[in-house]
Amino acid sequence: MFQTFILAAAAAALSACSSSNDAGDGEEGAQTRAGGAVASCTTRAYEEIGGPFELTTHEGQRVTQEDFKGRPTLIYFGFTYCPDVCPSTLVSIGNAYRQLPDGIEPPQTLLITVDPERDTPEQLASYVESNAFPDNLVGLTGSVEDIEKVAEEFFIGFERIETPESLAGYTMDHTSLLYLMDENWKLKTFFAEANTNSEDMATCLGKLLGS
Repeated sequence: MFQTFILAAAAAALSACSSSNDAGDGEEGAQTRAGGAVASCTTRAYEEIGGPFELTTHEGQRVTQEDFKGRPTLIYFGFTYCPDVCPSTLVSIGNAYRQLPDGIEPPQTLLITVDPERDTPEQLASYVESNAFPDNLVGLTGSVEDIEKVAEEFFIGFERIETPESLAGYTMDHTSLLYLMDENWKLKTFFAEANTNSEDMATCLGKLLGS
């Protein structure tokens, strides 16, 4: 059940620069209450996804999931040195927000790095300022242990891949999914970013946030 969701969603999220179908530990025995990767956007809620964390914002503030309760939150795991998929996904999110129906407020938006070695608060602060990204984008980083813990809560797999021929020296493979959490930090839906355009995302968000 839940393992099928992970495999289907991760396969849909594969990308050249940053993806993995290793969704982490804990899939066995998990129970779903949703339809899976090919179901309607309104039936992709899994109680097993999401949990507590403690991370540092791009402004240097230590925060937990409690700081983001009270309004919906869209979460993306990525990294600032990602050459194409991560920035294009964030651009698509921003475009989706601009297409939301009148009266629908965009969710708060979190970029959780899978590359804490390079993505310091200062690096994230510079990155999230891009005018093409969502206006309310918050970058989150922490220790390797912090990132591993929150990735496990969201069934995100990531791995460092050495690229000695490149200037960056290495890249990060990671699961590329977007998660919409409700005001109580419960999953409302997810998007496989490789299969979701901004218009479809706006339509789904409009349904869920307007209900």
